[in-house]
Amino acid sequence: MLWPEAIRNTVKTGPDREVLTVYPYRSACPKSIWRNLISSARNEIVFAGYTNYFLWLEHPNLAKVLRRKAEQGCKIRFLIGDPDSEVTRRREEVEDVPLTVSTRIRITLSEIEQVRGVPGIEARFGDEHIAMSVFRFDSEMLVTPHLANLVGHDSPMLHLRRYQDDGLFDRFGYHASELWSNGRDIWAENPKEHTGSVNPG
Repeated sequence: MLWPEAIRNTVKTGPDREVLTVYPYRSACPKSIWRNLISSARNEIVFAGYTNYFLWLEHPNLAKVLRRKAEQGCKIRFLIGDPDSEVTRRREEVEDVPLTVSTRIRITLSEIEQVRGVPGIEARFGDEHIAMSVFRFDSEMLVTPHLANLVGHDSPMLHLRRYQDDGLFDRFGYHASELWSNGRDIWAENPKEHTGSVNPG
């Protein structure tokens, strides 16, 4: 049976049904969306942003929240760029902003020290996600493809929800998983070499 034209125009039935919302700028996404996704996740949270710096600005108590969620059985992963890598240095030249990429990464490294050693929370270095950030919360995901020389909050973002096998959600999930598998354990290295004495405030 063919659906009426009005229904076909308002109800998504193809692969794009996994796209809940599109934001022209990541900063246009309400903070409440992030809070709800973090608080509602039960099994898995992945923060695969190159710096993840903005998380600590928008969610001051995030470390405590993540510690509590990990204690409840939620697996939490951070995939972060290496502040001392050549990829990071080149990106700093491209962005050319006072708050450099390496500084933003070191702020995140300083913040996640609060949850170091908590079972279920892991952190790795990886440089291959420099052009795209993937944030997963169980069956929902926020994806930011970074545009040219723009910083993350000026790039567009997709809000996805998993509805099918090998759809957009699974494809981006595969991307994040592969990069994670090639990452280096942050806490296997000396944190003082990377966190330094940056004051996140």
